[in-house]
Amino acid sequence: MKNQRRPFLTALALLLFTFAGNAAEFTGNVTDESGEPLIGVNILEQGTTNGTITDLDGNFTLLSDNAAANLEVSYMGYTSQTIAAKDGAPVNVVLVEETTELDDLVVIGYGVQRKSDLTGSIAQVNSETLGKNQKANLGDALQGRAPGLQIVSSGSPGSNVSMNIRGIGSILGSSPLLVIDGVPTDVQLNMLNMEDIESVDVLKDASATAIYGSRGAYGVVIITTKKGQKGEGKNNLSLKASYGVDQITRTLPLLNASQFASLHNEMMTAGGQPQYGPYENPPALGQGTDWVGAMTQLGQTQNYALNYSGGTKALNYYVSGSYLKQTGVIKTTEYERFTMQANMDADIFKWLSAGVNLSLNHDIKSQGEYNLLNAMLALPTQEMYNEDGTWAGPDGLAMYVGDIANPIGKMTENTQCTKGYNLLGNTYLEIKPWEFLTFKSLLGVQALFWDQENWTPAYDWKPIATPESQASRQYNKSLTLLWDNTLTFMKTFAGKHHVNAMIGTSAQVNDYEYLSGSVQGFVSETAQQMNNGILNPIVGGSRSEWSLFSIIARASYNYDNRYYITATVREDGSSRFAPQNRWGTFPSVSLAWRPTQESFYTPNRVLGDFKLRFGYGITGNQASVGNYAYASTVQTIQYVFNGTQVNAVAPLVMPNPNVRWEQVEQINLGFDASMGDDRLKLTVDGYYKNTNDMLVNMSVPISTGYSDVYTTQINAGSMLNAGVEVGITSFNFVGDFQWTTTINFAYNYNEITALSDGVPIYFDNNVNAVGHPVNSFYGYVTDGIFQNQEEIDNHAIQTVGSDKYNSTQPGDIRFKDLNSDGVIDENDRTFLGSPTPSWTFSINNTFSFYGFDLEIFFSGVAGNKIYNGNRASLEAMSVAQNQLVTTLDRWTGEGTSNDMPRAVFGDPNRNNRVSDRFIEDGSFLRLKNLSLGYTLPKHITQKAAMQSVRFYVSGQNLFTITKYTGLEPEVGGSGNDLNVYPVSRSVTVGANITF
Repeated sequence: MKNQRRPFLTALALLLFTFAGNAAEFTGNVTDESGEPLIGVNILEQGTTNGTITDLDGNFTLLSDNAAANLEVSYMGYTSQTIAAKDGAPVNVVLVEETTELDDLVVIGYGVQRKSDLTGSIAQVNSETLGKNQKANLGDALQGRAPGLQIVSSGSPGSNVSMNIRGIGSILGSSPLLVIDGVPTDVQLNMLNMEDIESVDVLKDASATAIYGSRGAYGVVIITTKKGQKGEGKNNLSLKASYGVDQITRTLPLLNASQFASLHNEMMTAGGQPQYGPYENPPALGQGTDWVGAMTQLGQTQNYALNYSGGTKALNYYVSGSYLKQTGVIKTTEYERFTMQANMDADIFKWLSAGVNLSLNHDIKSQGEYNLLNAMLALPTQEMYNEDGTWAGPDGLAMYVGDIANPIGKMTENTQCTKGYNLLGNTYLEIKPWEFLTFKSLLGVQALFWDQENWTPAYDWKPIATPESQASRQYNKSLTLLWDNTLTFMKTFAGKHHVNAMIGTSAQVNDYEYLSGSVQGFVSETAQQMNNGILNPIVGGSRSEWSLFSIIARASYNYDNRYYITATVREDGSSRFAPQNRWGTFPSVSLAWRPTQESFYTPNRVLGDFKLRFGYGITGNQASVGNYAYASTVQTIQYVFNGTQVNAVAPLVMPNPNVRWEQVEQINLGFDASMGDDRLKLTVDGYYKNTNDMLVNMSVPISTGYSDVYTTQINAGSMLNAGVEVGITSFNFVGDFQWTTTINFAYNYNEITALSDGVPIYFDNNVNAVGHPVNSFYGYVTDGIFQNQEEIDNHAIQTVGSDKYNSTQPGDIRFKDLNSDGVIDENDRTFLGSPTPSWTFSINNTFSFYGFDLEIFFSGVAGNKIYNGNRASLEAMSVAQNQLVTTLDRWTGEGTSNDMPRAVFGDPNRNNRVSDRFIEDGSFLRLKNLSLGYTLPKHITQKAAMQSVRFYVSGQNLFTITKYTGLEPEVGGSGNDLNVYPVSRSVTVGANITF
């Protein structure tokens, strides 16, 4: 049959050739750098619509009326080429993948700049780096990826991360500004689909952040989402699917029922109390109830993402959707997220372009009223269920059976569900009347809606019953509008003088509304709508607004790629301040010099490029200021007068008409270097950052008539942060086998340098005081255990008691008399360390070899302390609560222990007071990500009409090296580890397919 068909086809081809005249035939082959043929490559005769695509072997044939022509060769993910072709002369084309080079663009705020032209301190994390981490939360994926950016995550499904850049800059908080596609936003990182992210740029020093003025004091994180590529036939469809299993990384060993009963008997006897009858024979009680095991589980994560992108010569587009579902390692904790992203840019005319970026997401976070600490403290001697299957509870005197309600019952029955609906978008118009001049107008919108539903059924569990069912609802709405207008001039004169100048305005307004309600007494607990409650209805709500108007300007000059200078100024006017303090000016200047571009420098393989940078600037902060801090605010109250309830208006917060901006002054000195034929890249920055007019809360006596719940903010402090940041990238091997190492580490010194009248601010287990780091731990210093009465008699008085049951006894902790006055009291407390790490570091190794890729990523912190609040409860040995197995080594007689005190009911010596007993080293090194993938060869995938297929398995938080004895060393905040949701260990498998 084949032989019969061949003459026919030959005759048909000759006939067509005759009718075509003397048509030319361009032939050739297209491969990638490894020699693999590329299928479906677009071949277009320049200036015409005549084109074709390559076949399964990368070959193409294109007929033309011209004997010679230029052919445009384009393929998604590769750099396009234009080649000259002649009739009868085959051409071979090798396309090169688009890669990140030194002169790639970095987003700097209201514009972009080449990396080689940067004068400020900016770190960039691209989508390739983010894609290696399979965690669903973008914040988790950024952890350790940029020097100077500290991120603390939580294991709770759907939880957001906390971020600080170059230390904590203010007592009231110093989170960086988040900007997504040019719009400053309050959207949380956990709500973003990581597959939509093209790059994350971290602006750290004042010369980089001053363009954001009063919101750039503590750094800026700029997120840019993906776009399609312009060009014919550059369509791309990608699918990603993954499934993971999560496991709690550590559980604390607790006493079993028999061990607890023995401890309880000893505790009661030491406290002069009778023992509990059911505990008379501890060994008979066995293991008892495992409350923690009943509360925890294996978590699961499912993540699916689909995106389609492409473009034409004048248009590019990107559309995506994703679905995520997580179940936590604590039962009843779940999270679902739906996202949609749509981006489009269009060149309407040569001088006019427009675009739109739109992000929609909806998330649902549900959980029971879980309390992991209570599960650890619940007595193993108690049952979880009554004989009739109802929830059991402690029944009897609290000194014997405890006072913790059934933690599993509360987790199961008391529920909370939070739903969020978020829209973030912008549309812009760009006019370019001349090549050197661009006017851009951008309209942005952020609409956030979230509501929370809480339900507590009626129950009669011990020890305290809940007689009436209760429901509550909270509704929140936030609408923010933005209008930016910028005019940019960019031109090169005489080939050496590069000028880039921009002026503009920015206006932003926000309207926030809150409504809440609660009611009790539901006739039917299956009908939980608010209108079905009949008792104690309560309604509340509030509304607030703020606005910000800004004038911005930036000018950059670059002479011959050797000398650089950038000057920025922003004038902000905020509604949060009184008229006399409403406006603030925030300038910056930065310089750079590249000696390797000088005529006296001889190029060599040792030092390829070197750039020295210096920057100085002043930025501001208004985020900690209330919307009406300078004005008198009131509240509605009710009181009884002559037996009648009367409604009235009363003062709420004392005004401070003199409240003004926090100002952050920062100096930065750094350099960038590339060595060994660009095989080693090094970035080093040193900074000195001083926060002035720092806002602090001022306590107001209730006798003034103002509420003591709400506080007035005053500018009464200052804070210093100084440190060094280092980023190293080494391309150890290139070629078929590739090995790249990236090392980041940073050191930060923090100190409060001034407070109002120098008076320390005490809270929880911490203090803010002049001369010490922010949120320092404050308490007593221990000095072993009293072994006998003689040691007690020779030491300072620790308690005043009349008998052995309410006084210091052998086996109690000895506390140091720091002021040597013979009495242990609050004047003997001292500073016990800082919860904020001095060091943050990471090391990442990536390998690739013939389709296989491997990433090994470690990150960690050092130089911080943690207050182990769980231990403070689980080693108290003074009430009827379960304890850690470490208490088996407690003091039971002279010489038995010098670390763990005696068990005694009531703790008369206050052994459990805040002291260095519970302060631990918080340093850790964690295997953050281990990922192994395999990408199928292109000659296989292209035959199936696919560009690439990658399968992978990855593990996150697989192990942690630390001296900390608690559940999790990644605590953050004020460093108090008390009932914190644990970070989980996870293993994920998945696939990425691109068509």
